[in-house]
Amino acid sequence: MLKTIFAKRSPNGGSRRAVRALAMAGTMLAVLGAPAQLKADNLSDALIGAYKSSGLLEQNRALLRVADEDVAAAVASLRPIVSWALTATHQYTRAPGTFTLQDGDTNAFDASINLTWVLWDGGQRQFTRRAAQEAVLATRHTLLDVEQQVLFSAVTAYVSVLFQEENVRLRSNNLRLLREELRAAQDRFEVGEVTRTDVALAESSVAGAQADLIQARGDLASARATYKQVVGREPGATQGQPPLPSGARSERDSQYLARRNHPSLLSQQHAVKSAELRVESTRAALGPSFTLRGGIGHNQVFDQRTDTDTRNLSLELGQTIYAGGARQSALRADRARLDAEKGVLLTVQRQIEQGVSAAFATLAANRASLTSSEQQVRSARVAFDGVREEATLGARTTLDVLEAEQELLDAQVERVQARANLSLAAYELLQSQGLLTAEHLNLAVEVYDPTLYYNLVKDAPGKGSKRGKDLDRVLKALGKQ
Repeated sequence: MLKTIFAKRSPNGGSRRAVRALAMAGTMLAVLGAPAQLKADNLSDALIGAYKSSGLLEQNRALLRVADEDVAAAVASLRPIVSWALTATHQYTRAPGTFTLQDGDTNAFDASINLTWVLWDGGQRQFTRRAAQEAVLATRHTLLDVEQQVLFSAVTAYVSVLFQEENVRLRSNNLRLLREELRAAQDRFEVGEVTRTDVALAESSVAGAQADLIQARGDLASARATYKQVVGREPGATQGQPPLPSGARSERDSQYLARRNHPSLLSQQHAVKSAELRVESTRAALGPSFTLRGGIGHNQVFDQRTDTDTRNLSLELGQTIYAGGARQSALRADRARLDAEKGVLLTVQRQIEQGVSAAFATLAANRASLTSSEQQVRSARVAFDGVREEATLGARTTLDVLEAEQELLDAQVERVQARANLSLAAYELLQSQGLLTAEHLNLAVEVYDPTLYYNLVKDAPGKGSKRGKDLDRVLKALGKQ
């Protein structure tokens, strides 16, 4: 959820604390990425860079391929198992004869091909296959949720750089104005219009503004470092505040979109279905199974010069009657896991509803805050111009001018903060609805297709088959990335 990343400045002064809070929040929200080559100068480029270079996305794509292979393993379990064996045997024997012990050597060679095929098991392996398919769907949505986190981190990093750049500009201008006030105070002191105290106040303000500017430049360097960590490259010349994304007009519509699209919710729904199917698989394992067994063998004993060929085929119907209670324990454990997944689903549903409500309220509050801050800047500027003019006529003191300048600076910083918070709130609302994805944002990237690898492995292809060769080429391409 969106925190107060761009905190309001306290009445007694605290803009530097707000800037430090922003830099710290940007670092906490950063997602590791790999280096890229192109420089980004707008939000779209930042999102593209994060999408292409994120190690977190690569990690979860690999985990999705692991889940795909679980389906292949489940499909393979439905097929017969064929094995071969070659055995060379030397046997030495010593046995009592008529008058003495007799020694004997036997050298033999055996070759065999065996087949085992479970023809029927009450549906256990079919339930396992379907459970693995549901797990794949759950993992796909988990990948989308990670994608949302990566892209929101890119938004945060970009807006953080914008804020810090504007903060440096404002404080540079403020320092320039305060230096002008200091020169004016010194000139007026020389002619006796002000006291030494007025000059000291101006000098103190200049020193404080210099310290604030140094801090702001340090925070900008930190924000740029965070940007590089998230996006994979240094930021270029930024193009200003990004346009706000279009979204639902009401909280009710936002909740509806979240229920339909949020990947965390969809992932957990598939996780529950997978757990249900695994319960059915474990229950089916308690029943009998029907197995076909067959084999072809050849045995040759060299010393006796005998050759024997064998062929066998059998059908076996069997069931484990007692296993110490292990199978019943496994069934109870699977039922408990199902209950746990249902509990997680309920929690996720409530978290998403709360997240949408909070994001919608935050967006509305930040819109109002931006309107108020813009009015505050206009009023502070009028007040500053008036106080400075009155000071030239002797109706105001140097302290009055410095206070008016500080109030104008504070109002300008708060307006920049409000703009940044509004941008973050808009994208957080999009994330809470499950729509902060490369596909929904129409990013100029090749969107990762989670079905490509799955379609190659879902039938458990053999190494020599056409699909198996296609899969080998895909794996080689992945290894070169």
